[in-house]
Amino acid sequence: MRILQVATLFTPDGEYGGPVRVAMNQALALAAAGHEVTLAGAARGFGGERMHVDGVRMRLRPAAQVIPGIGFAGLYAKGLVRGLVRDIGDYDIVHIHLSREFVTLPVATLVSRRGIPYVVQTHGMIDLSNHPLSVPLDRFLTRPALRGADRVLYLTGTELGLLQEFAGNDLHTACLRNGVPMPAEYVEPPDGPPEVLFLARLHQRKRPDLFVRVAQDILRAGTSATFTVVGPDGGMLAALEAQVGEDGGVALEGPVSPDAVAGRMARASVYVLPAVNEPYPMSVLEAMAVGRPVVVTRTCGLADAVRTYECGIVVEESAAALKHAISFYLDNPDAAHAHGRNGRRAVREHFSMNAIRAELEQIYHGCGTGRRSRGARC
Repeated sequence: MRILQVATLFTPDGEYGGPVRVAMNQALALAAAGHEVTLAGAARGFGGERMHVDGVRMRLRPAAQVIPGIGFAGLYAKGLVRGLVRDIGDYDIVHIHLSREFVTLPVATLVSRRGIPYVVQTHGMIDLSNHPLSVPLDRFLTRPALRGADRVLYLTGTELGLLQEFAGNDLHTACLRNGVPMPAEYVEPPDGPPEVLFLARLHQRKRPDLFVRVAQDILRAGTSATFTVVGPDGGMLAALEAQVGEDGGVALEGPVSPDAVAGRMARASVYVLPAVNEPYPMSVLEAMAVGRPVVVTRTCGLADAVRTYECGIVVEESAAALKHAISFYLDNPDAAHAHGRNGRRAVREHFSMNAIRAELEQIYHGCGTGRRSRGARC
């Protein structure tokens, strides 16, 4: 198949987070299976246009801010739609990693008008909003993009409910999990004091400030461990620098490239994501893939998987609960090791890219051949 995937923003440090990593993982898996895959979107920070990555053609255009002051929502990709107007008919299927911005929404409008089969995947980013800019955008672009799609892909039953509340119950939906590449070999954590790692965008919803506060409490109690915060700035870097400066003991390491995430996870002993209402965090799957136990909150979209496969600890959203879970792993390295092994097994059996690729191929083949019944809940 000739497949076009479109995602919002590509940067060397993975600034846009999970949706772009999902798109790249899917594109690489599809290309490895013999499909002709192009990955398109806005980009900044690269020395030049990246034309191919492991068999995937990269169609990146300079990112610009069409509406200043509103972050990712104001982005567009210079010349992307104009170029696609000429050759969109060359693709058998278009897969759009959709959010409220001017990179993916115009592409959805174009393919809908041209009658090209397409699927959209929203990664938990679309729900009801009363923001003054969202109301007209949703009326004229977002809802039509969802309603016109051959398939709307969702991650969890919660996301499906939000999408139906937003765009109606007649969406043609299918459940598709996220997956991650499986490292070939298990790597033991390095010798020395265990490292507890936060690796995510430094955004308020991810709660890196809570991680730092709990880390400082544990260190003040005399525990031998290191705590590290890794990730691109999402608006909280200055506050975290001030917070760390007050007491020290926590390292702010800065961002790492998406290609380096697995290696960075493998250098840690425990991965912690205290985020609330996180739809389906790729970072948790990446930590599981390298065999590290995870600590997540009950509102994390992967909380049920963490419980089912016994690969981590699911906590309430309080500082006390987070501190208790981290301290348990630091005091019980054998349990941390066992849970890490369980996570690696869960990724191999349930979240591998081979399995996700096969599901995605089935979804693609069902598009453009008439409507099917709505997909079952995840």
